[in-house]
Amino acid sequence: MATDQQSQLDYIELAQQLAPVIKENAERINSERQIPSDIAEDLADRGFFRLLLPKSLGGAELDHAKFLNILEIIAESDTSTAWCLNQNNVWSTSSTRMPESTASEIWKEQRAVVTNGPPSGACKAIPTEDGHIVSGRWNFSSGCTHATWIAALCPIGNKDGSTLVSTDRKDMKIFLIPKKQVEFVDTWDAKGMRGTSSFGFELSDMFVPSNHSYDQDDAEPWNNGPHYIIPRTLLFAAGFSTVALATAKASIDIAVDFASAGQSGRKQALMRDQGTVQRSIGEARAIYSASRAFLRESMSTVWQSANSQGSLTLEERINLRLASTHAIRTSANVVDICYNLCGSGAIFASNPIQRRFQDIHVITQHLQGHPTNYESAGQFFLGFEPEGNF
Repeated sequence: MATDQQSQLDYIELAQQLAPVIKENAERINSERQIPSDIAEDLADRGFFRLLLPKSLGGAELDHAKFLNILEIIAESDTSTAWCLNQNNVWSTSSTRMPESTASEIWKEQRAVVTNGPPSGACKAIPTEDGHIVSGRWNFSSGCTHATWIAALCPIGNKDGSTLVSTDRKDMKIFLIPKKQVEFVDTWDAKGMRGTSSFGFELSDMFVPSNHSYDQDDAEPWNNGPHYIIPRTLLFAAGFSTVALATAKASIDIAVDFASAGQSGRKQALMRDQGTVQRSIGEARAIYSASRAFLRESMSTVWQSANSQGSLTLEERINLRLASTHAIRTSANVVDICYNLCGSGAIFASNPIQRRFQDIHVITQHLQGHPTNYESAGQFFLGFEPEGNF
C-alpha cells in the first residue's frame, strides 16, 4: 500500500529507469499481445497503476502534467504499454464515485488494476433485493491480462427480466466484478497496439451485490481533487493523444537515424543530404511540436480551472476535446511522413517504423481520435449547442 513516501517518489526518474527495459521487451510485448506478467508486476509494485489514484487509497495523485510526461517516456519505448498505463490510471479516478468502502476493498492490494470495456450488443442488469443479475458481452478491455477487477457498464432492466432499450447513461450503472469471475473472449487479433490485450469479456447471470455498483455520472465524487472534477473522457483523451504524440516523436527519431545512415538510391550520398528529406523531417517536427503545444496548453488551462474553480467552462472542455483529437490525427500524419522516408524497408516487421505505423493507425480508429470530434468544436465556435462527449 502506498504512503506519503510513495507520493514523493520521482516517478519521472523511475519511468526513465523502466523505459529501456520496456523497449528491450517491445517485441515480446507485441508477440505475447500483453504486458508480460513480470513487467506488469514491476510496474504495479512501483506504483505505476496508482499515479492518479487518491492518496487516501494509497495513490500518488500526481499533477496531470507530470502524468503526461510519464506517458511520453513509456510510449517512446512501447506504445501499447503506455496505452494501458493511461487506460488503467484514468479509470482509477472513478474510485471517487463508487462507495469509498468498495474503493478501499479493491485498492487495498498493491497490484490492483481495474479495466473496463464498452458493451457490445445486448447486455442487461436485472435488479434484485440486494444487487443485480448481470449478463452481456463487452469488448476492448485494454490491460485485462494484468487487471484484478473488471468494470462493466450496463443498462438497468426491469424486475420481470425485460431489458430497457436505452443508450442514456442515466439508465446505466457500472458493475465491478473480480477478474477471476469473468470469462474472457480472445478477439484481439489487431495489427497494431497488439500488446494492450484488449480482449472482450462475457457475464452470464452474474450476481453483483449493490455495494459493487454505482451510477457513473450521477454520483458525486467524495474527493474534490482536480482529477475527479475533470470529465473522465477528457482525461482519457489527453492521455491517449499524448501516447499518439510520443509515437510520432519516436517515428521522427527512427526516420532521422535512417536518413543519417542510409544512402539514397543510386547516389552515393546520405539521405540526410537531400533537400526533400530535410524538408520532410522539418515538416514532421513542426506538426508534432505544434500539436503537442496545443494539447499541453489546453490541458494546463483545464487543470488550473479544476484546481482553482472546482469546475470547467464549456470552452475549456471543447478546447481540450479539440486538441486531443487533433493531436491523434496529426500524429498519424507525422508517422506517415516518417514511414515514407524509410523507403521499401519500412514494410518489414523487423523495421522499427513498422510497429509505430501499425500502432498509430489503430489509435486513429479510437473514438477519442474520431474526426467527428472536430464537428463538436466547430458547432461550439459557430454558436451552436455542441454535440458529443466532452
